[in-house]
Amino acid sequence: MSRKLKKGYFVRGEFVAEGSERDLELKRELKGTDEQSRTDLKRESLELQKLGEDLLTLRADLMARLNLSEKLKDAVVEAKRITNFEGKRRQMQYIGKMMRLLDPATLEAVRTTLHEQNNGSAQENLVLHLAETWRDRLVADEDAFGEWISQHPDTDSQQLRALTRQARKDAKPEKPGEAARHGRAYRDIFQLVREQLGRPQESA
Repeated sequence: MSRKLKKGYFVRGEFVAEGSERDLELKRELKGTDEQSRTDLKRESLELQKLGEDLLTLRADLMARLNLSEKLKDAVVEAKRITNFEGKRRQMQYIGKMMRLLDPATLEAVRTTLHEQNNGSAQENLVLHLAETWRDRLVADEDAFGEWISQHPDTDSQQLRALTRQARKDAKPEKPGEAARHGRAYRDIFQLVREQLGRPQESA
């Protein structure tokens, strides 16, 4: 009599008989992969739901920059209007579903725009950093005034000079060993410098 062939399948050239220990091991691995996939999908769904909620906080000018459908924009406006808890929850689920239909580039644009609103744009942060650096140089270094005026001739030089003198006077400690103090002039220099740095530069 011929031997009865075992039922099974091949995995990378290896025959795995159904019901064998190897078969059970592979099925456990496969189940684990499926579980992981479901976990990933749920995590992604929650992340997109949160992203949709964050859209409700986005300023109108930043929202206008995003390439979102009118249906999604209207849904966001409607969600802002709803005060009933259950109604709001359903509306946010609806927004979450629409968020899942967005392409990766649009989703990244949404994240970037929300980050810009919460943390300022890279350009704004650069201006703030430069303004702080220039303020400290103007107060600490006599030569920095001439350098600043040569780069920013539109600055009110008399005002800046007066503020610089006052900031230096304010910074002198009343008693030896005390830390330097910063008065209003120190803050005003920062505002003046930041405004100048924020202006578009004229091309030569």
